[in-house]
Amino acid sequence: MTSKPEQKESPQANGAVVPGDCLASPEPSEFLGPEGSAVEAVVLESRANAKGVREEDALLENGSQSNESDDTSTERGPEPASPLKETSFSIGLQVLFPFLLAGFGTVAAGMVLDIVQHWDVFKYVTEVFILVPALLGLKGNLEMTLASRLSTAANIGQMDTPKELWKMITGNMALIQVQATVVGFLASLAAVVFGWIPDGHFSLAHAVLLCASSVATAFIASLVLGMIMIGVIIGSRKMGINPDNVATPIAASLGDLLTLALLSGISWGLYKELESKAYVNPLVCAFFISLLPIWVILAKRSSATREVLYSGWEPVIIAMAISSVGGLILDRTVSDPNFAGMAVFTPVINGVGGNLVAVQASRISTYLHMSGVPGDSPGTAPRKCPSPCSTFFSSDVNSRSARVLFLLVVPGHLVFLYTIHSMQGGHTTLTLIFILFYMTAALLQVLILLYIADWMVHWMWGRHLDPDNFSIPYLTALGDLIGTGLLALSFHVLWLIGDRDSDVGD
Repeated sequence: MTSKPEQKESPQANGAVVPGDCLASPEPSEFLGPEGSAVEAVVLESRANAKGVREEDALLENGSQSNESDDTSTERGPEPASPLKETSFSIGLQVLFPFLLAGFGTVAAGMVLDIVQHWDVFKYVTEVFILVPALLGLKGNLEMTLASRLSTAANIGQMDTPKELWKMITGNMALIQVQATVVGFLASLAAVVFGWIPDGHFSLAHAVLLCASSVATAFIASLVLGMIMIGVIIGSRKMGINPDNVATPIAASLGDLLTLALLSGISWGLYKELESKAYVNPLVCAFFISLLPIWVILAKRSSATREVLYSGWEPVIIAMAISSVGGLILDRTVSDPNFAGMAVFTPVINGVGGNLVAVQASRISTYLHMSGVPGDSPGTAPRKCPSPCSTFFSSDVNSRSARVLFLLVVPGHLVFLYTIHSMQGGHTTLTLIFILFYMTAALLQVLILLYIADWMVHWMWGRHLDPDNFSIPYLTALGDLIGTGLLALSFHVLWLIGDRDSDVGD
């Protein structure tokens, strides 16, 4: 009887190790059996061994791949979502309808402002004009930030389960009520200060009126718009539409009209009660401020909003101050009868610029969130101030969307100007030179805002700040300031060159 050779192990191509006896040739002595039975048995055994080797190799290969997959899922977690593949046409198609809807909302807001500027409360408490950009800017400070934050959460899968959805809704709704109440109160203080500095006149009754009107308007508008935003984002997600493209413009479309209508109605009603029932204004202000502890407790329960509750005040307060400067420019301009026609165009130019830059900022923020967390440096995140060419003419998706948004400015404003003209709004005739000056101001405003957005979002990301919470308030406030300033400058230039056909200065 022959002795068996020592078993050896042979490495396979897939990395598995197979015992050597599976590969060893049969012993020579086994071929010497009588009547050839041994030969037949060895041949069968050799075929069986070969089949076994093939099957074992396949099982080992599958097992190795399965283990590698399991190890990957254990060590690295789920693969991050890839950036959305969108063409210029698809971006434009998704943005166009919300953009037009938002624009018509700003047109309606402009028509309202053109009417209410002649009411007694706007004539005798002119500081209400200072509140207009600050409170309209709440859609950038609060509602647009909410829309951007929820859009990012929806795109990265943080609102897929009912539990996550409900937690996100309650926390964010409570958060914006806290922010709306505080920002509304601070906006009234800014209006009082900016109104007092030029004239040196202070009225306590008017100050309380401004406080009550501002806080009540901010609270009610944020409550209504917040609920609408949640519905829009959930609905767009179910319909397969990118929420970044539709949520912020819809927030703006309803925000301008609703906020201005509330401000006008509330301030008018409180002004009528000022002489006969002076206690109404302090009671209204105290009521909304007394609700603050409830909203703070609800916002602190959600980890997604707890951080914003503590650290998200700087952008909304600074943005409110910036918008109030734009309000001061509006107050000083429309108070002059020569420039009363500016009132109807101010919400339009500010609203369009803010809507477009908010879409771009939300898209860039979502793109960066898909690559990591704030502070990470994906290959697309510039370290320095980007060049205008990289912002508008590179091949990446964010540059493509910037071009699409910029190209919407002229046709969009032409539609909105025609709508205002058809509704006989304002005190200004649409002459060719007026349209030229207006379009120049609008294009310059959006060009500046899109460039600042590209720099600001990446700059905040590199400093561990979430752009969803920090960038949009600054950008929309800058849009209010730049838009109001450029529009006022255009009206002054038209008045100086004597464009009498447009009725500027009459």
